[in-house]
Amino acid sequence: MRKTDLIRSATFSHITKNNIHLKLECLQKTGSFKVRGAMLKISNLPDDQKKGGVIAASAGNHAQAVAFASSIQSISSVIVMPKNASPSKILATRSYGAKVILEGNDYDESAEYVKDYAKRENRTIIPAFDDPEVIAGQGTIGLEILQQLDDVEEIYVPIGGGGLISGIAMAVKSSHPKVKIIGVESSAFPTMRESIKKKKITKLATGHTIADGISIKTPSDLTFDIVKKYVDEIVVVDDPSIVKTMFLLMERSKIVAEAAGAASLAYLLSLPKPQRRGKKVVSVISGGNVDMYLLGQIVSKGLMQTGRLLKIFVDLPDKPGALKKIVDEITKANINIVEVEHDRLSSNVPAGTAGVYLSLELENREKSKTLIDLFKKEKIIFSILK
Repeated sequence: MRKTDLIRSATFSHITKNNIHLKLECLQKTGSFKVRGAMLKISNLPDDQKKGGVIAASAGNHAQAVAFASSIQSISSVIVMPKNASPSKILATRSYGAKVILEGNDYDESAEYVKDYAKRENRTIIPAFDDPEVIAGQGTIGLEILQQLDDVEEIYVPIGGGGLISGIAMAVKSSHPKVKIIGVESSAFPTMRESIKKKKITKLATGHTIADGISIKTPSDLTFDIVKKYVDEIVVVDDPSIVKTMFLLMERSKIVAEAAGAASLAYLLSLPKPQRRGKKVVSVISGGNVDMYLLGQIVSKGLMQTGRLLKIFVDLPDKPGALKKIVDEITKANINIVEVEHDRLSSNVPAGTAGVYLSLELENREKSKTLIDLFKKEKIIFSILK
């Protein structure tokens, strides 16, 4: 495994008024931290279990980790993934030699399928998080952080099933009990936070998040007990904050992070500025396996969130010169047109009129205000698209 870099980000330190360091598990083998636990678990299997092969359920990162670790040890592997798993993660998993089965609508359903398959084929299940050796493997991240950064005060870690934060928390707290370990969940799947709050394992029925890697409906007894003992706080972050953070990581730090991997930093960036100032903080960027189609959406939405891409719909009379008038107003504002679509046939466009969809490249939000003021002055009917 790689000892991944821990880098200080001047950009995010400035934004948060803290001393922000990024632990880049997105640059780990297979693109995420998961390979640490999978490698330790599989390498320690008895010979008879290695001979029978292994099986695992995963939304993507654990799949690649188990497939890679198995290939290194020349062990047969079967991976069960949800039907909606990222195509890029499916292809990557197969590239390591694993047999991939698509079964279930989410991780929990895939995991149930694995239990029956393992009994039938006499394969050893490699859990994604509910296993002491898997947790210990992830804990090596905590040891590396302590080696790489003196006097770290807080470590922010994404939480799905809880294996990553369990390992890091135990590794860090065993020698540095004053270091705060803070877990970050998706606001759509706050399963660990709810479980800790209610003092019992709590299962969430439904939810939707862009961060599929942490969309776990229920933690395990093992990770619940460890988190309850060692983790100082659990917080949540929403999808828009994650999208913006993924965009900023790419633009400002040249780092590609998946949604779950960016969650911990997204929470820090979403905090009101007076909170937690001046801290020496580590944000674990836990993975970088993001679908390329999704990445295109992230760029577009990130530009819109930061006020540098404006999408508008304009109603105009369907007659010569109407579109030119719109373009002239955009030219006056010194704004570049990225894309234009002229629509006169759709059912939502009244007869005798036309609709124009415009994507405009802006330097800043002030440019947007300038254009809107010009449109209002010329009595141009428009709406801003989200």
